[in-house]
Amino acid sequence: MAELIQPVRGMNDVLPDDAPLWDRLESTAAALFASYGYRRIRIPVLERTELFSRSIGEDTDVVAKEMYTFEDRNGESVTLRPEATAGVVRAGLSNGLLHNQQQKLWCSGPMFRYEKPQKGRYRQFHQLSVEALGFAEPEIDAELIALSARLWKELGIASAALEMNSLGTPESRVGYRQALVEYFGRHRDALDEDSLRRLERNPLRILDSKNPALRELIAEAPVLSGYLDDESRAHFERVQQLLGDVGVRFTLNPRLVRGLDYYSRTVFEWLTDKLGAQSAICSGGRYDGLVAQLGGRETPAVGWALGVERIVELQRAEGADGSEPRTDVFLIAAGDAGRRKAFKVVEELRDRLPGLRLSIGSPAAGFKAQMRRADKSGARYALILGDAEVAADRIGVKPLREERPQELMTLEECTRLLGAAPLGIE
Repeated sequence: MAELIQPVRGMNDVLPDDAPLWDRLESTAAALFASYGYRRIRIPVLERTELFSRSIGEDTDVVAKEMYTFEDRNGESVTLRPEATAGVVRAGLSNGLLHNQQQKLWCSGPMFRYEKPQKGRYRQFHQLSVEALGFAEPEIDAELIALSARLWKELGIASAALEMNSLGTPESRVGYRQALVEYFGRHRDALDEDSLRRLERNPLRILDSKNPALRELIAEAPVLSGYLDDESRAHFERVQQLLGDVGVRFTLNPRLVRGLDYYSRTVFEWLTDKLGAQSAICSGGRYDGLVAQLGGRETPAVGWALGVERIVELQRAEGADGSEPRTDVFLIAAGDAGRRKAFKVVEELRDRLPGLRLSIGSPAAGFKAQMRRADKSGARYALILGDAEVAADRIGVKPLREERPQELMTLEECTRLLGAAPLGIE
């Protein structure tokens, strides 16, 4: 017997029992995004490596440690996308969508990071992201945050808590950067290797360290809010006012810096206490300098991304029903004539009743075995086609959830019965 081929570590299958919660999240989000005026864009999984090194930042863990990067057959360095925002901006620039235009876009799909696999963190993971490009006003920051809050409401998620901060502009962070260099420089002996490297190149990244040994040291570091420029401060205050007006509750977190270098001004995260260590479920903020950084003109922009796997787990943790929608009707065929007729009847019923969840038994199985499968499927009715039913030009209709005898019906009578029944027909 040949050896079984195992999946690549950190690359998980989504099995049929899990799929309904994925479908629910994706369909709910797609409808909500459309209602806010966001249009879907699809971007490649594979991009030139420089797209991410220039946008995310070479000092970030993502670029320095986690990207799946390799040379293609032409010797060009390419990378499996670790996040979507840079790709959306690149697509906008490549296709002329950003010059003197405003775009509201969303996308979904797999991302890739070489991290230690654990629950809620995988090497192939999936995101839904929304991006608003060309909008400078704080109202769009608030809109995107309110959109995410509405998504939790529609999904029945109650535990999501919002944290926010403002990073100001790159110019206003110069003074703050120097204050961090001086502070952490006095504590060099306490810093780990990553933090020492960041101290010289981007000390704000130290605030994003996940090393528990640095927690107290980071807690005592200077706070960015004391270095904000007036315009950034006013922008952030307006975002807070707008969210307060619509009842979106939040907590200010002065240590929230986000893990990617392109962020400026408003940054935010939605957190939950239901998933253990992987508490962040949705993160985002402004990235006003990214378009210019990638070769375009100065363009304000803001967006967020959620982790699909984590939201699916959170739905389950909060009691969402992840069961597959039941079968409405199960058709049982017996005999050569019945098997041939069944195929035609099934397709005609699907034409007449779009959305009918209809399963057909395996003709190779015996009649009793098919009846057991019909009952196990959760179907309300079993339709039976044997040689006798075919000869009479009728269909046997057997109620499975109530004590009623089997009846013989024409296709038209059967259609009327199923069309009037409280089934899953849309």
